[in-house]
Amino acid sequence: MLYLIGLGLNESGLSKEGIEIIKKCPTIYLESYTVEFPYEIEELKLNKKIIKLKREEVESNKLIEKAKKEDVALLIYGSPLFATTHISLVLEAKKQKIKTKVIYSASIFDAIAETGLQLYKFGKILSMPQWTKDYQPKSFLDFFEQNESIGAHSLILIDIGLNFENALKQLEESFINFKGNKNGLKKILVCSRMGSKKAKIIYKNLKDLKKLQGKKILAPFCFIIPSKMHFLEKTFVERFS
Repeated sequence: MLYLIGLGLNESGLSKEGIEIIKKCPTIYLESYTVEFPYEIEELKLNKKIIKLKREEVESNKLIEKAKKEDVALLIYGSPLFATTHISLVLEAKKQKIKTKVIYSASIFDAIAETGLQLYKFGKILSMPQWTKDYQPKSFLDFFEQNESIGAHSLILIDIGLNFENALKQLEESFINFKGNKNGLKKILVCSRMGSKKAKIIYKNLKDLKKLQGKKILAPFCFIIPSKMHFLEKTFVERFS
């Protein structure tokens, strides 16, 4: 059996069901490449050896081959099936006749409801990769334009290793001369370490966000560009100004 267990958003987010399964599994893996953890893994206090896996190891046949011999648990920050990599893993396991079970927990998409924006008004989720000298993709703006066309809010997930200052700079540079940016990039939401004791939500324009010291915005964090807001959303969001 292969278990995909969500860790939630903080060191106490692991469910009772998840803990019981971990106790009985001889092998415990941790997917550690999709997010920067806001806590040390030791804080989970599982008293088990936890083996960290890189992307290529999760995408290989390693987990499935192991699950053919014994119960295996893969620990995943947030909710297990938020990333397409993990959905592919479940599909491959079923193809090879390996039983799977998913233990859900809170994800960033649950936590952003704390901004006051209505979840059903969010559109496609955007991802901002870390730029290099020769690789500066702006394709996420296509999804933003689609969201804007239907009045949907845009959640932008930030690539691991991309700090706040550089992410903000990339966002600003991406929108310069962007034809779909009809109303200009005005105030945006920054959500940092949601679900943890150091959770922070800020609603400001780019000029004011640039004044923030990096230590105030800790990873993991995300951006939200609100579209047309209901007056209740607007009232709630302004609390974070």
